[in-house]
Amino acid sequence: MKADTENKVIIDIWTAADGWPIRRARIAAGGAARRGSLLFLNGRGDHLEKYIETMAHWAALGWHVEGFDWRGQGGSGRFHDDSSIGHVDDFACWLDDFAAYAQEWLTSSPAPHVIVGHSMGGHLLLRALAEGKVRCDAAVLVAPMLGIAAAGLPAGFAGRIAGAACSMGHARRSLWSSRARFTEAGAAARLTLTHSMERLEEEARFRRDHPELTVDAPSWGWLRAAYRSMTLMDRGRLVEQIETPVLILASRGDRLVSTPAIVRTAARLRSHSLHIYGRHVAHEILREIDEVRDDALARIDSFIAEHAPAQTESASV
Repeated sequence: MKADTENKVIIDIWTAADGWPIRRARIAAGGAARRGSLLFLNGRGDHLEKYIETMAHWAALGWHVEGFDWRGQGGSGRFHDDSSIGHVDDFACWLDDFAAYAQEWLTSSPAPHVIVGHSMGGHLLLRALAEGKVRCDAAVLVAPMLGIAAAGLPAGFAGRIAGAACSMGHARRSLWSSRARFTEAGAAARLTLTHSMERLEEEARFRRDHPELTVDAPSWGWLRAAYRSMTLMDRGRLVEQIETPVLILASRGDRLVSTPAIVRTAARLRSHSLHIYGRHVAHEILREIDEVRDDALARIDSFIAEHAPAQTESASV
């Protein structure tokens, strides 16, 4: 276990039902006020350290904050011999881990309970809510992966391409050259993430210092699994049955996930708020320049205050 006393961050291991080690971070609520518990779900290829800054923001407001690295990335152990490749066969394993973790979290931490998911984490959060695998008082999706911006290709066609590549034996192969995004040649590609040069440089330093925790390209198998999971979300009326209030933040400048798909899915929700930033905002909204990030956090905090208000002492007894 590693404890960072300055930031009050504790990083340890939570063990999944099958014994798989899941690396997690917990930050104790700061200040006199106690708001409840917030669980943060990061995106594909992320690691806990990328969002400690944001998690610390909520802890300073009085939230007990937790997050974890998805199985197969960060410090949670990998599916692939090449640790730079993000691979998975089926998103179901992540849903199972999430459901088990959330169940323990709900019973061992103070209410109200809020879950925030970024990108792939937002996709998995919405799917888990739709399938009744998790519950919470309020949910926030930030640039959720409800569709992939695949150079204008229709989702069905892009999914078939991924399936064909896997059937040809390429399931565990990388979609692009490993670690290309964090070389000088990949400078333009990095701006698909954020326009904050300070945060980009910080991430680049971390990747150089901790290559064992970083992931670059997804595999063809991950892409096939992603399209299959999104197809499941589009079928039936599971999304329409979600009763949890949901806030969605997206951007017209997002070149990784499909904003039109986000808008279509939002329209299916019973209770939701949707805010779409302009083309000046990239995919990692919570790691954008301070002006954008601060606005996003203010919107999230206001939504949470309305839909997951702090409990009074009499209500919590």
